Amino acid sequence: MEAVQAFNQEMSSLYEVKPPISKAKMTAITKGAIRAIKFYKHVVQSVEKFIQKCKPEYKIPGLYVIDSIVRQSRHQFGPEKDVFAPRFAKNAKVTFFYLYKCAEEEKSKVIRVLNLWQKNSVFPSEIIQPLFDMANPDSDVYRSMDNQLKSTGKLQSSAPTPSKESKRESSNSNGTIDKKDMQQLQTIKQLLRNPPQ
Repeated sequence: MEAVQAFNQEMSSLYEVKPPISKAKMTAITKGAIRAIKFYKHVVQSVEKFIQKCKPEYKIPGLYVIDSIVRQSRHQFGPEKDVFAPRFAKNAKVTFFYLYKCAEEEKSKVIRVLNLWQKNSVFPSEIIQPLFDMANPDSDVYRSMDNQLKSTGKLQSSAPTPSKESKRESSNSNGTIDKKDMQQLQTIKQLLRNPPQ
């Protein structure tokens, strides 16, 4: 448990510096997580809580912590034996709901990390796709989570996802995408091609 306390101190020390976070600091946090691998559930929970409670300017560093821990764990132990990615995946929607509370101009950084995870098969597409959708605050998944938070005061990781029926309703009977969905896709494509600086 000492390793978890040391990791928590490293996470807390993020507040001592203004973003962006240095490579040395990120390395120290990642090494702390790997040292505490026997208590990986505690490590993941610490990072999730940090993202949930931190100020908007620390959301992206929180995402980079997840990315760094998962990449190091996969590199060191192999994708089959990595315990961090599956654990982060359990509450991914909740974590990303809070991540998207970052500054509007930083959302492209979240999309960039998701693209890398998708390209490198870090998480399965059924985990990643809703996280992409959540970039749009008008998406069904984001709105349902926002409503859940407003009505219950908390978020559960098993937040409802749109059913197959509701997905069918959003597309025309001939299988084409309706105009509103197409506009959202175009906006996301545009952001990916020309990320805000």
